[in-house]
Amino acid sequence: MDFGFVFMGDCRIHGEVKYAEDAGFSHAWLYDSQMLGSEVYASMALCADRTSKIKIGPGVTNPASRIAPLSACGMATINSLAPGRAIMGIGTGNTTRRTMGMPAAKVADLEEHVRICRGLFDDQVTDYSEGERHRKIKFLNPDYHYININDRIPIYIAASGPRVAQLAGKVADGIILFGAVHPDLVRWMVDNVKKGAEEAGRNPEDVYVLSMTAFYLTESDEEIESRAVKEAVGPMVASSSNIFALSCHKDPTAIPEELRGEMMGFSDVYKEPDAPIETRHLKLYEGYLQQLKDEHADLMTKKIIQATTLTGTKNEVIGMIEAMRDAGVDQVAIQPIRATKEVVDQVAKEIMPHFS
Repeated sequence: MDFGFVFMGDCRIHGEVKYAEDAGFSHAWLYDSQMLGSEVYASMALCADRTSKIKIGPGVTNPASRIAPLSACGMATINSLAPGRAIMGIGTGNTTRRTMGMPAAKVADLEEHVRICRGLFDDQVTDYSEGERHRKIKFLNPDYHYININDRIPIYIAASGPRVAQLAGKVADGIILFGAVHPDLVRWMVDNVKKGAEEAGRNPEDVYVLSMTAFYLTESDEEIESRAVKEAVGPMVASSSNIFALSCHKDPTAIPEELRGEMMGFSDVYKEPDAPIETRHLKLYEGYLQQLKDEHADLMTKKIIQATTLTGTKNEVIGMIEAMRDAGVDQVAIQPIRATKEVVDQVAKEIMPHFS
């Protein structure tokens, strides 16, 4: 099992990324959401320059924020600073788009963005279109060391619903799950990855599975619904449950039955229909993935907290990770909503030795 960390895109985060690297973490993922944090490629460049082993990627970018050639150039530039350590994480932009009051990108646009980036990474002449104009493009100066496409750049697709999970199986090197801790959630996503891979004639075992989540160790089982726990992991619970619910709003039966009712209860937690459409997202997404909102806390039962985050006693959390591994997860990546060094130290000392 690999262990990674997920950070807000932050131009000052490189010290904490280095701290995680020194503690044995293999991956650092930075959220790409321009209305919430720093510009992700500038932040990743600083991390790449200050580290030597840890793999670095956006967790995740999307096809609506940048044209595909710019995304590809950004990743190839990070790969020049950190040869062989750059991984492109990309999804439909649920967070990034909604923080501007805009819908997530279409799955077809995500697939096209990935196709173009893969072609450019592989030094191919690649089809590119803008409106009615269709052109052929490629990196023109790959040997001038501005970028690095000699070391392969993997592409991981973030998915919280069946269609995008199948797309990951079809075209990606890996899949990024968000808040998928319960084995039923993991198997649901992994089964869709397998379906997509098999339809494309690929080996499903070649698709790397990563689950991003939050972490909190308790002294006893009774603490799990406490305010302290909800403040520590609640932002991840609300965000991931909401995204799962939105991904399956047309067919809630796609969500595993044991979790369906409580998860669909989060479908409207980032909606304010009576507020002006031009501004309502400004309040709804302030502090997103950083702070617990009081109106979300009452929805957070023990079941949903433990379905979407690594919360419980040390033995419980180790058991959760073992179950995730058995369901197909290759990496657990933790967002430290509390102080980063505290979470890094706790995971490195209490959890990781069991999996070494």
